[in-house]
Amino acid sequence: MVHASTGSGLPPLEGEGRGGTSSGRPADVRGRILDAADQLLARYGYKKMTMDDLAEQARVGRRTIYLHFPGKEEVALATVERRMDRLVAHLEALSAAASLSPGERLRALLVGRVLFLFDAAQELSQSYDEMMTALRPVYMPRRERYMRAEGQVLAEVLAEGVRCGEFAAVDDPAEAGLSLVLATNALMPFSLSREQRADRAAVERRVSRIADLLLNGLRRRDG
Repeated sequence: MVHASTGSGLPPLEGEGRGGTSSGRPADVRGRILDAADQLLARYGYKKMTMDDLAEQARVGRRTIYLHFPGKEEVALATVERRMDRLVAHLEALSAAASLSPGERLRALLVGRVLFLFDAAQELSQSYDEMMTALRPVYMPRRERYMRAEGQVLAEVLAEGVRCGEFAAVDDPAEAGLSLVLATNALMPFSLSREQRADRAAVERRVSRIADLLLNGLRRRDG
């Protein structure tokens, strides 16, 4: 069933071919579908979102959606994966701040990863818990890969700090980077209650304290 509030009657976008297929570039169409999914997940939640809603919101035919995704679960999971890709890009931008020391950049990365995903979860409002519960069986096997991608960005900054003498030597920067990610996961949206997700300032204070403690343990102590 299509929800009445999706904007029924929208004309098809240019490039929509006969039979509901799109002649646009696949990457553009896929992105449009995911944009529509983000909007519908925030509006209705995962359980109430339908493929008909998605087709109407993205202004493509249902057949076009199925060319890109086998079903609703894969669409929702793809929105999560896109968010994680954007997080890694955000972290890479933070790590490239040449005006900051490795320690300052590492702190910015630890705080930044938590706040980036905190803000992303706010866009989904009350539907976040519902979606992540539904996706948990397929999300959890991929979670390690997401965390390792984040950890690699931290590892590169950590290794730079070791080389310049700011941090003590570490045996395996990649594993150390992953450990830093894990150390702040208690403040990820999926670990917070709805009440905690309503207080961004409190989350920022807590992750800042954790980051300071972690950095204090990493810094080299001469003598």
